[in-house]
Amino acid sequence: MRFKNKGRKIYKTKEKNYYGKSPVGKVFSVGLTLLLVGGIGFIGYSVAEPILKYTKKAGDKEITQPVTMATEPLTDESSSGKPNGVPEAEMLKGYALSVNDMVNREILNTALARIPEDYGIEYVEVPLKVSGGKIYYASGVFTAVQSGAAAEGNMPLGEISSAITQAGYKPMALISTFNDNIAPATIHEIGYTTYTDGIQWIDDDAEAGGKPWASPFSTTAVNYNINIIDEVSGAGFGKVICSDFVFPEFRSTDVEILGEHVISPDRYMALTSAANTLYEHITNKGSSMILEVSAADILSGKSDIMQPMLLKVNTLILDINIDEIKYGVSTGDTVYDFSGAAAYNVDKMLDLIWDEISGFNVVVKITGQNYNPSDTARIVEKLSEREINSYILS
Repeated sequence: MRFKNKGRKIYKTKEKNYYGKSPVGKVFSVGLTLLLVGGIGFIGYSVAEPILKYTKKAGDKEITQPVTMATEPLTDESSSGKPNGVPEAEMLKGYALSVNDMVNREILNTALARIPEDYGIEYVEVPLKVSGGKIYYASGVFTAVQSGAAAEGNMPLGEISSAITQAGYKPMALISTFNDNIAPATIHEIGYTTYTDGIQWIDDDAEAGGKPWASPFSTTAVNYNINIIDEVSGAGFGKVICSDFVFPEFRSTDVEILGEHVISPDRYMALTSAANTLYEHITNKGSSMILEVSAADILSGKSDIMQPMLLKVNTLILDINIDEIKYGVSTGDTVYDFSGAAAYNVDKMLDLIWDEISGFNVVVKITGQNYNPSDTARIVEKLSEREINSYILS
C-alpha cells in the first residue's frame, strides 16, 4: 500500500526572477577569490588541469587554460540567468512536431509549412519513438517489428529527414527510452521481473489496465534502445534527443517481489550507465545526443537521471508541459500552484528548479495545448530576460 501523507501545503509565489547566486554559490565565489588572492593559484591550476582532462566529453572543443593568476575581481555571471559552471553551447531554436504529423509525407510537409517564422526556428524535432513505446518510422529492428511497436506503413527515416531538410530545417530525432510498455509485453526480459521466479511485473492489476515497463536494469532493454539509436543516428539526424530515463511508481508490495534495488538510493546509476552507453553510440555515428527531462519530474523529485557529474551528455532539454503543470505539481507534502498565465508558470518553474539544472546547458521546451501565439511570444520574452536563447516550441 502507498503511504498516506499527513496533509498537503499549498505553495504559491509572486512573479519574480532570481538572478543572484544561491547561498552555496556565493560562499564558493568568495572562497575562490580568497584562495586566488592568497597566492595559491598554482596549486589550484595543478589540481584543476587533470580534473578538466578527466571530465572533458567527446566532441568538446579544446579550451586553452590561462597560466597567469587573475588580478581582476571575479565576475558574478549568475546575473545572466544562465546556469553557473557550464561552458557556452550552440544556440538551438527548434519546433516540435506531433505524432499526428508523421502519418505520411504530405501531412508532414503541411506541418512543416505551419512552423512560425517569427522565432528563428532552425531545427525540427520529430517523435520517432514516443512515451509508451510506439515507433513512428519504418524501423527494421527485430524487437520493434515483432512487438508491434513499429506499425506497417510508417515513413522511412530517409524520407522524414529529407522532407525536413528540403523545407529548410535541420532534423532532430526524439527517442523515448524506458517509458516503454509495448516491447516488454512481448519480450519479458525487457521489463521488470520478480526476483524469485522471473514472472513479468506490471504496474497494476491486469483488470485495472496494468502494464509492463522497460527496465534500465535489463541488458535486453538497454540493447533494444541501442538498436533503435544505431538505426536513427547518422540517418540524416544530426541531433538525437533521448527522453524518459525514468522509473515507474513502485508500491511496497512491488518492492517485496522485485527487490530493494528498484528503490535503492543508487538506482540512478542504472540510468546514467544506459545514457552514457547511448551517448557513445550516437556520437560514434556522427550525431550528438541531448537529454530531455520533464520539469515537473525535477520539481517533484522523480528525476533520478539528473547527475551532471556522471553523465557524458551536457545539454538538457527541459520539457515544461503547460497542460501537465496547470493542476499543480506535488512533492508529496507540498503542492506547487501553477494556475497563472503560461509565461508566468514557465518563469516560476525555472525559479523553482534552477539549482537542479545548473549543471547543464539548458534548452527550454514548451509543450501542451492550453496556450496561444500571444502566450508563446510572452514565454520567449521571459526566457530572453534570463538570457535563455535556446528553446523548442510546439
